[in-house]
Amino acid sequence: MFEFKKIIGAMLMPLPLLGIACVVCLCMTFRSNKVLSLIGLLAISCLLLISTPFFAQKIISPDTQLHYAFDVNKHTTLDKIVVLGCDINPNPHLTANSQLGNCAKSRLVEGLRLAYKYPNSQLIVSGGGIGKVTNSSLMRQTAISLGVNATRIKQNPSAMDTADEAKLLAPALVDFKVALVTSANHMTRAKSLFNAQGIEIIPAATDYYDFSAWPIHKQFIPSAGVLKAVTSQWHEVIGKAWISLRRWLDPEAL
Repeated sequence: MFEFKKIIGAMLMPLPLLGIACVVCLCMTFRSNKVLSLIGLLAISCLLLISTPFFAQKIISPDTQLHYAFDVNKHTTLDKIVVLGCDINPNPHLTANSQLGNCAKSRLVEGLRLAYKYPNSQLIVSGGGIGKVTNSSLMRQTAISLGVNATRIKQNPSAMDTADEAKLLAPALVDFKVALVTSANHMTRAKSLFNAQGIEIIPAATDYYDFSAWPIHKQFIPSAGVLKAVTSQWHEVIGKAWISLRRWLDPEAL
């Protein structure tokens, strides 16, 4: 009874409910316009399929990202801990940590974990923002509120993307032992951009997506959270393709 209730509840969520409604409507219009109905059916079916944990797991391949996890037993010291920016939700009525999106919070938590493990390291928080509110300032305020000394923290508020972050931070990272904190699926692209600036970084990935432990009754039900994970992965595919194109056109571009 419990699993049945969960299945029904999951199917009534906006993504599966409206997706199934679209499929039914397209099937009903198939006779009047077969080509457009077929295209619509394929599109909505693909959207629903990649939104299920079973198929998303094949796209994300979380096991390939595990080698980016930071192992404290392999590193006795760190000079710099760089936390790359992510999503923010500016609202002057909220505390700094409440204005950080889940991705940004996940990255900052890993950065703070390393900062406490390596008390002599400098914490660098990066990322631009929306208007006068920057990712780096919100991360800095949050870190201070959680006990990190303000003198340990350096901001990089001007960077609007990862390429900017690598270029702007590179002069401060040369010849230092640097841990780079970012989302697991973003690490490959970030590492490539920092390496291009002559900076060898130690990956410290976080914000992993792994749906293998989800119960079987959830594996084939579309979920907005799963779709978000696939969207994040697709964003990285596009980002890598853009870098490859830029480097093909101009090897010094990125």
